[in-house]
Amino acid sequence: MQNADVLIVGGGLVGCATAWHLARGGAQVVLVEAGDIGMGASGQNAGSLHFQLERRFLENGEALAEQAAQTAALNRLAIDDWRRLETELGADLHVVMDGGLMVAETAEQVAILERKVARENAQGINTRLLDGDEARTLAPCLSPGILAAGFLADEGHADARSVTRAFAQAAAASGASLHSRSPVTSASRIERHFEIGFRESTVRAERLVLACGAWTPILCAKLNLHMPLYPVALQMNATERTGPRIGHLIQHVGRRLSMKQTDAGNILIGGGWPARLASDPRGAFDPAGKPVLIPASLAGNLRAAIDTAPFVETLNLIRTWTGVTAISADQLPIVGEVPSMPGCWVAGGGSAFTLGPTFARLMAQAMVGTPTPELDIVSPARFEHLNSFMG
Repeated sequence: MQNADVLIVGGGLVGCATAWHLARGGAQVVLVEAGDIGMGASGQNAGSLHFQLERRFLENGEALAEQAAQTAALNRLAIDDWRRLETELGADLHVVMDGGLMVAETAEQVAILERKVARENAQGINTRLLDGDEARTLAPCLSPGILAAGFLADEGHADARSVTRAFAQAAAASGASLHSRSPVTSASRIERHFEIGFRESTVRAERLVLACGAWTPILCAKLNLHMPLYPVALQMNATERTGPRIGHLIQHVGRRLSMKQTDAGNILIGGGWPARLASDPRGAFDPAGKPVLIPASLAGNLRAAIDTAPFVETLNLIRTWTGVTAISADQLPIVGEVPSMPGCWVAGGGSAFTLGPTFARLMAQAMVGTPTPELDIVSPARFEHLNSFMG
């Protein structure tokens, strides 16, 4: 039996970053990861730093869009966190924050864009509305069909795998004990402590952090908790290398699209296009299985990219890959302490790359008693009614 102040389940960006913050503050931290560090959703995403409201918050009505706008305080903090991250970690993470464009092609999309920009400005996110010609002056790669764009100077991208590795190395250097290929085998709450079994040992800790993506609700169930997080499979694409063509993060307000150019010259194309989740022998979704590519998603994603930046059609596609993440019931992240189980913290449900360093820093601060009102909008408390019958 090992003892720790904090046990973290999940070796992705949020888990490793939380371990670093806590360990350098003097806490005894143990982190366990079922696979390899940084190889889950944190290593499968395309590394976008998107601080404008995402399309997924705009396509399901005004109520969700207004609710999502309340996360602006987190976005403002995340912008500052990303700008200093390479210095703090002493690592080249290929962080590029030269701005992002969210484009519109139709009059209806322009109207959505205008409402989005107004919401962001009201919340202190300084997005500017550009007409099509202004957008093409800034980004000549854009199609003549682009009528308008929201421009936020702080958006960009980073190397997802490098970021998680750097946090893991910093956590270990600060004294955290990291265990990869160590799936959790048991989980229980005993009085005021948690006992978590894994391959090598059992850890007894005062606090537990569940930051393991689609596996978070499964581990919550072991503790007799409902957590409304659901696995989703997405697919992403990379083209061959080319000379500098895209200097910004490019998203679309009316179509599923994100594009950026890596430091090596590849164009990464994504935007939330679905893959098909694997199934277990009972027919339930299996987050451990490899998702299957959906050809219609590939075709739709590339069509959106070409219509937005026509030069993409001249490039060879060299890779398409799939990954599993998790979304919450209301699409906002779920981050914070579970009210009905003090000491149990969760972090999941989307935006975990863009906001991950900020989630980790705020959770670590909250654990030592520093007020973190920015987490209120994403607190698991909003779903506490689901646990009123759990006992």
